Amino acid sequence: MANDTTTGGFAGSLGIRVDDTDDGGARLGLDVTDEHLNPAGTLHGGVLATLVDTAMGQAVRTVSGEGDVPATSQLTVTYLRPGKPGHVTVTASVRTRGEHLTVCEADVEQEGTAIAHAVATFALLHS
Repeated sequence: MANDTTTGGFAGSLGIRVDDTDDGGARLGLDVTDEHLNPAGTLHGGVLATLVDTAMGQAVRTVSGEGDVPATSQLTVTYLRPGKPGHVTVTASVRTRGEHLTVCEADVEQEGTAIAHAVATFALLHS
């Protein structure tokens, strides 16, 4: 299902958009501007961590129940190369879904080049 909407909360304040979701997957985008850069002039690692965490959370939501809220219990981000101003895309997918924990992976690309890879474990909280 195509969404093309800005996420809410903290991720939304960064300009992160949900471009697409499907059963167990999500694709999000961000137009990196000077506000997203660190003092070295590259994409801040915290922005990338927020981007992958948000994308994987969206992927988990596509396979969880209406009252379930995914909560990140573990997040590992591998920074492969520096990001720069311009568009970045993250693709996330659910890898393993258990009764209480779900494991996801995400890849971030800029101009067709991988800049980060992430793995996360989510616990499902019931509201």
